[in-house]
Amino acid sequence: MRDAVHGPLGFGAEFGFAAVVGCHADKTSYPLTSHLHAFTHSTTTHILIMPSLTTHDLSILEKIKDPEAGPSAPLLIDDSLPRDPHLSDTTTYQAVSIQERTIISSFQEIELRIAGLKPVSSQPPLSEYLDCIKQLDALIEEYPKYASARNNRAQALRRIYGDGILVRLPDSQSSEDAAPLDASASNSTLLSVSTTILTDLSTAISLLTPITPFAAISPQAAKTLSQAYTQRGAFYHLTAKRLRSHEAELRINESRLEARWKTIDFEEHASNDFMLGGRYGNEIAKALAVSANPTAKLCGEMVREAMRKEYAGAT
Repeated sequence: MRDAVHGPLGFGAEFGFAAVVGCHADKTSYPLTSHLHAFTHSTTTHILIMPSLTTHDLSILEKIKDPEAGPSAPLLIDDSLPRDPHLSDTTTYQAVSIQERTIISSFQEIELRIAGLKPVSSQPPLSEYLDCIKQLDALIEEYPKYASARNNRAQALRRIYGDGILVRLPDSQSSEDAAPLDASASNSTLLSVSTTILTDLSTAISLLTPITPFAAISPQAAKTLSQAYTQRGAFYHLTAKRLRSHEAELRINESRLEARWKTIDFEEHASNDFMLGGRYGNEIAKALAVSANPTAKLCGEMVREAMRKEYAGAT
């Protein structure tokens, strides 16, 4: 199975994928998190020995290190609220969630077979995945405001068509992304699917985001919202990485705002989504918010260089 930034690892959130940030199983885990840890540790060490840094300097550094360091409204979790704000009837919610759980269980079974942990089915994994997608399509058509199903469909589509779906690379360039289940999809199919993924994630986020920063949210809604933000942040982050390739072109419907973005726009929006994913409960996303932020990375490099020179002068 694959990890979360690059693809499905398991389902969980209401029933969403259990994690949405990391790297391929055959690579070092959480490289951005490790980088952030090293930066934080290095910065802290030098701050302790540099007497010329003012309180204001320390505050700025803390904000670079922690995107939530500044004053902000605390997240209000209320167990008494409906699990999904658009399915307030308990009986309806239970029925819908059971349908979703059944579909997610099918995805998990497919992944276990792909991993060789269960006997292979007579039906190819791609066909099985597409059958499950149809079931999610039907569920979303009946309950279009059920955010969890949209989050899961976006993740499943990424699994089928790959994390590089938003960017077209020249035929001469090989991709480092894990091979998708459908490696021969047409450009028109990929364009349509990319629109569905982006729309599902933005819709799931808008459906669950509290009206104001001071409004309460249920634990289940917060968890799904966290995963949707983190998944979209990962998607944007990987798109930015892929766009750095020579002659790479965006493959996004012109009606989408992202179709006009540059690499730095994807990086900044990824960082913001990671930050909000962290706000709603994903600690890994919170750490990645700084590592993925191009402005914070630049500031960090400038700060480290200035401190290196100051420290060299002091010694």
